[in-house]
Amino acid sequence: MPTPSLAALPIRRLTPRDLNACADLSEDRGWPREEHKWGFLLTAGKGYGIDDPAGGLVSACVVTEYGPRDRPDLAAIGMVLVAERHARQGIGRRLMQHVISAMSTTPLTLHATPYGRPLYEELGFKVTGRAEMVVGHFRPGAPEPSVTTRSANAEDLSAILRLDEEVFGADRTHIITRLPAFVDQLRVAEESSRIIGYAGAWPNMATQVVGPLVARDTATAQALIASLAAHTDRPLRTDIDVRHEELLTWAKAHSLASVGFNAVMTSGISELPGDWTRRFAPLTVAAG
Repeated sequence: MPTPSLAALPIRRLTPRDLNACADLSEDRGWPREEHKWGFLLTAGKGYGIDDPAGGLVSACVVTEYGPRDRPDLAAIGMVLVAERHARQGIGRRLMQHVISAMSTTPLTLHATPYGRPLYEELGFKVTGRAEMVVGHFRPGAPEPSVTTRSANAEDLSAILRLDEEVFGADRTHIITRLPAFVDQLRVAEESSRIIGYAGAWPNMATQVVGPLVARDTATAQALIASLAAHTDRPLRTDIDVRHEELLTWAKAHSLASVGFNAVMTSGISELPGDWTRRFAPLTVAAG
């Protein structure tokens, strides 16, 4: 039988059963397999993909929605991948157009690599910010952060949810309630028994990714990062909003090195909702 053209291959919803195929696609493009992250995103969000008649996936992406289920306030697009053998044939554009259409009037955001940015600009996305990725073995140094931190517990969940919605600008209950099972560490910062920040650290290949990172101010963010670093032997990796210059300078002074930038892009809104001054790093750039 003749092989169907790529344009005729249907786009379907992915499920957690597609985790291995998604990880294979990542590996095909030279990315880490990231099964842990794929599993989280396919469970918490909506995956879209195109099956390859020869086996595996031609393309895939994940959309994570925030706010009311029937009318989301925001949706983040991430993990947009096309198999190497099918690259530069318009597949990524077709998948993105399908997702944009499916999301209708919901405002959209994504983190774009320099490679992907031209396509997203053609599809109407605008650059509204930048994030800098830093990686390295955190080296403690004086003065130590003075903000009190501790491991989060079940009783902290309601306070974390309230703080997160206030800072993020949309309800992320379906994400935050999954954090205890996803992260290796979940820590909170306190002042007078009130939670003023929280952060997670989760395994991603050889590193611990710090995210989400929500904090009252830079000193609180520093204390959370330092406390997470003190409880792991792995290098840390995180993506910090470049407007947080003081935190980036501090991180680099503690041996985290810059390894790249992503453009934060939006469609349907001129800037992300919430309070960027307290939003230091995302859970993952794939989820906005």
